[in-house]
Amino acid sequence: MTDSSSLAVLAGTASTALFIASTLPMLAKAYRTRDLASYSLGNLLLANVGNIVHSVYVLSLPVGPIWALHGFYTATSLTMLAWFLRYGVRRSTHGGRPRMGITTEAPAHAAS
Repeated sequence: MTDSSSLAVLAGTASTALFIASTLPMLAKAYRTRDLASYSLGNLLLANVGNIVHSVYVLSLPVGPIWALHGFYTATSLTMLAWFLRYGVRRSTHGGRPRMGITTEAPAHAAS
């Protein structure tokens, strides 16, 4: 391996570790609280579809740090979508607003 390719693999490995480390607190909080209110079903679905499409590209590359990063993001996106769908809407103790999931209820301010 040349010096420039060694440097590229080292940079890829370091950035993968940093991206994973930056995402782990979000996963831990979502797991602990089951609160994914800041996410939307559309966002989570698009992230998963994007990961599937991006897999075509990543799998064409030689095995390396990008495979680990893409695998982590794919697993994370699938996990977040599964949690979003599994735990449904939870009522917060602060104002009774939905905390996570899908709701079919009309907003409180909607006319009856």
